[in-house]
Amino acid sequence: MAAVEYAESLLRKDEFVEGCPGCTVDRSKQLHRGLPLKQILTVWIIVLATALTISSLYPFLYFMIRDFHIADREEDIGYYAGFVGSSYMFGRALSSTLWGTIADRYGRKPVIIIGCAAVVVFNTLFGLSVNYWMAIITRFLLGGMNGLLGPIRAYACEMVRDEYQSYGLSAVTTAWGTGLVIGPALGGFLAQPADKFPGIFTSDSFWARFPYFLPCLMTSIFAAFVTIACFWIPETLHTHILESTSSEGSYDTLEAATQQSDINEMEENKASKKSLFKNWPLMSSIIVYCTFGLHDMAYSEIFSLWAESPRRFGGLGYSTEDVGTVLSISGVGLLVFQSSLFPIVEKILGPIIISRVLGIVSIPLLTSYHYIAMLSGITLSIVLNIASLLKNVLSISIVTGLFILQNRAVDQDQRGAANGMAMTFMSLFKAVGPLGGGALFSWAEKRLGADFLPGDQMVFFILNIVEAIAVLMTFKPFLVERRK
Repeated sequence: MAAVEYAESLLRKDEFVEGCPGCTVDRSKQLHRGLPLKQILTVWIIVLATALTISSLYPFLYFMIRDFHIADREEDIGYYAGFVGSSYMFGRALSSTLWGTIADRYGRKPVIIIGCAAVVVFNTLFGLSVNYWMAIITRFLLGGMNGLLGPIRAYACEMVRDEYQSYGLSAVTTAWGTGLVIGPALGGFLAQPADKFPGIFTSDSFWARFPYFLPCLMTSIFAAFVTIACFWIPETLHTHILESTSSEGSYDTLEAATQQSDINEMEENKASKKSLFKNWPLMSSIIVYCTFGLHDMAYSEIFSLWAESPRRFGGLGYSTEDVGTVLSISGVGLLVFQSSLFPIVEKILGPIIISRVLGIVSIPLLTSYHYIAMLSGITLSIVLNIASLLKNVLSISIVTGLFILQNRAVDQDQRGAANGMAMTFMSLFKAVGPLGGGALFSWAEKRLGADFLPGDQMVFFILNIVEAIAVLMTFKPFLVERRK
């Protein structure tokens, strides 16, 4: 038996090309068949560094817009907040395909490093914003220069064996979801430090002049450490297709000719592949993902605005710290579920069934938010935390299932471009989410006395319509899985 395994290992060596980083990773995957915890943790930390900045502004955005004195009325704050929230996604929509193409040509690692470095620079500048337009521009540049989310999904699949791809992609979505929850928690706790911690930060200090800089600084410092660490992560892209071999001697010449023949054959195969736009398993999963993403970003924008708006407008009257506490609890629960239970559930049900069932469950859950606002005291705190935890777990689990479908729909040499294209479309939808969510919330606050779905009832009703449309799309013949 040992002799057979040794012979098989010698044969497998022929599959690898020396000097190719992708082959080096593939060889390592063959030698180490256990759960790749190190690789999964690496992906998780990289994504977290990016995700923390996406929605860390939401708990204090309401107050930031107020301090810019751009809104004439308090009811209009949500409208202006929507533009700041969506500017990041507009920037990412314009650049995601480009970053995906760069990742396929030059490697995943350079795009990852540039993306983390962009967080350090532009997130810091956003915290130093002195007016409304500076806030919009810095968020737009942060989205445009941070193009790693598409390539990191490809990277997560390529770093692990096929049987562990659900764990790799779950690490992406877990970190993403955790960042989307912990980020706002940090924003809620650390914003306006001169008001919350007057014994440490005086009223005439730098921190009082820039009350929203501290949470941005903390996330930027974390991203700076991740950027430095990324110089030591392995590259997963196969580069030997593009290399030519200069050799001497008959054996080397024959080997070079053989490699050139393989190159020509692979290039012909690549040219004969279908366009990504004609790949319906990929395109259908992207469209469904975009629809769910539109709902999720609108919900993220609306939740903080709803929680922080006064009771007279149907909100909860929460402070940034209160919102931070709710989102912290949701983040811990989300981390536990995604890292332990989701991969098991995905193997049993499959990604399509997961997205469909959890999407259906989300609708009555979101409907209950209007009635949660009628509670008070400890009852409100307990019920709201449970609802927020469930909503975030359901949303991120749906996205994880669709990530799996997208990556299974293409081969490795198209994975970066496919994920980049997915990020482009998703970013457009998610840019509309905060913009539409802010405008919807502002409009709803002006119709508290309406006969049909007054106030926040209309907000949650429209969110449920979007969710229902996404659920309907998960059925055949619209959403299909690639045949193996």
